[in-house]
Amino acid sequence: MPLERFSAAWREAYVEGVSGDGGRGDDCVFCRLAGEAVGESTGVLERRAHGYVVLNAFPYGSGHVLVVPYRHAETLEELTAEESSELWQSVTAVSRALRAAYRPDGLNVGFNLGHAAGAGIPRHLHAHLLPRWDGDTNFMTTIAETRVLPESLASTWRKVSAALDPGPSGAASVDFGR
Repeated sequence: MPLERFSAAWREAYVEGVSGDGGRGDDCVFCRLAGEAVGESTGVLERRAHGYVVLNAFPYGSGHVLVVPYRHAETLEELTAEESSELWQSVTAVSRALRAAYRPDGLNVGFNLGHAAGAGIPRHLHAHLLPRWDGDTNFMTTIAETRVLPESLASTWRKVSAALDPGPSGAASVDFGR
């Protein structure tokens, strides 16, 4: 069986535009977002002590969410025990929220660690969560280099924000002074 290849060359301009150095320095998009308020206009859904949850500004599909530690780390092994624990708690909470908000047939959950693995921002790891449905692929991305998204980022933010588990304080969004 021949190896199939998928090209996401349309992301190149975004990756180069968000950080001229690929997230290796002071101009990291994830570090800039770490200071943004929780809200529809910023795409930030939730803050925790060691990281935050944000919409992917250039989603692969509806409901594409990122879980990002505040601190730069290239590998999972670089995270402290507290950061790692909170990261997985956030991934689980977002998974639950996406299932409630979208009722998908499945979810993609993953990390692209390092440039060779496809990381657009290789020096600041982050988890991707993306709802998937049977038959949700189409020809537009391959043929026309265009993504067809049936909802706006604002609509995605409202759906996921409403579905996020409120946590012990009862508030879905908690600002930890970042």
